[in-house]
Amino acid sequence: MSGVQRVLLCGTGPASIQLAVMFKNHLDCYVGLAGRESVRSAAFYTALEVHRQQLQVTIQNEKHRALAGECIVDQVFRGYDTIAGEWHTLILAVTTDAYIDVLQRMDDTFIQQLKYVILVSPTFGSSLLVNQYLQERRAEPEIISFSTYLGDTRWRHEHPSNQVITTGVKRKVYIGSTVPDSAYVHQLSELFERLHISLGVMSSPLEAETRNISLYVHPPLFMNSFSLEAIFGQQGVPKYVYKLYPEGPITPALIRNMRAHWQEITQITDRLHVPGINLLQFMTDDNYPVRLESLSRDDIEKFDQLQAIHQEFLLYIRYASLLIDPFSEPDAAGTYFDFSAVPFRHIFTNREGELDVPRMPKEDYYRIKIIQGIARHVQVSCPTIDHFIATYEAKLQETARAHPDQRLSTAFVIQSFQQDIRMIYSALTDSKD
Repeated sequence: MSGVQRVLLCGTGPASIQLAVMFKNHLDCYVGLAGRESVRSAAFYTALEVHRQQLQVTIQNEKHRALAGECIVDQVFRGYDTIAGEWHTLILAVTTDAYIDVLQRMDDTFIQQLKYVILVSPTFGSSLLVNQYLQERRAEPEIISFSTYLGDTRWRHEHPSNQVITTGVKRKVYIGSTVPDSAYVHQLSELFERLHISLGVMSSPLEAETRNISLYVHPPLFMNSFSLEAIFGQQGVPKYVYKLYPEGPITPALIRNMRAHWQEITQITDRLHVPGINLLQFMTDDNYPVRLESLSRDDIEKFDQLQAIHQEFLLYIRYASLLIDPFSEPDAAGTYFDFSAVPFRHIFTNREGELDVPRMPKEDYYRIKIIQGIARHVQVSCPTIDHFIATYEAKLQETARAHPDQRLSTAFVIQSFQQDIRMIYSALTDSKD
């Protein structure tokens, strides 16, 4: 299949290197890499030059051996406007909010030859957005969305280079295509089987995009006063994302908002005729399990049929049960692995010398604004989502005022993302015609 043979990856981050090695070594593809010219990408391009375009992936856990390897990437493009040649598959391994910006930098001749576009880490609605944009440029490729990237890949030596390490791999990832019974999806399923990753095939890209746990838990965990103070405030005693108050943000009120947020997303998916998820089952079966002594199978499987207060109780139990890794081996003192000790990352100065916001919640801001826009289009009330956004935007403005003499990144700008929302509206309207 010609589309699988010539693959162009967009993005100069660790995920692009892992994916390049996968496609090169497992599918014997002709692989290209394209990215921006920036302060951040300069070290990456330099490393590629020094090592003659060789990429290297190592692994932390031996059971992920199939993901390790080396390859020589066939072509490298510095700047999306420099892309040349025949490329039938485009893989967008950039942040979700950058999809349209990246595509806008490519010329029409390149865009119109595309047969497949793969979204590695989309959010809810990304496939609608990309499909609509490409149609406006007279291109009609097959759009394939993964629910999320396959694992956790980072720079081998903590700075951009040609070497990465994959430290964790998801047990299950979902995928959906605009083409029913897609031959490309079948081939990707075979690839993931060789990588020992379960790949659930959904009926559409939009359905696959709903199978990302970040959509449901990041806004309540990060867009509250406790977490935002830990991220934007003065650094003091460390606070942790997944711990109970006062070590972390998890309180009965946060859990109440998490359940309400899930319910609002479910109302949106219902309006779009997309199957929703059982939140507790998705957390335990597709993400990280707890012991049956903590949550019974009956409670997990009937979760979405229970009353609200019962659902909140079970969600709180779930987080309390994961304060330690319940499947780790205790040490001599009876102490289990401190599973929940994931510290909040603080605002920082980026490579351009600007004050910047960590990836979480910066990327979550785009995700939740898009969901809010879709909710308005399908006429679903979403007061919990509105509250998360208002709380986050107020903190951005407060922090900007507190640093009048410092250059700020665009992450501090209150944004509407109206261009992206407009295209999603158009896609949803067209689908009804």
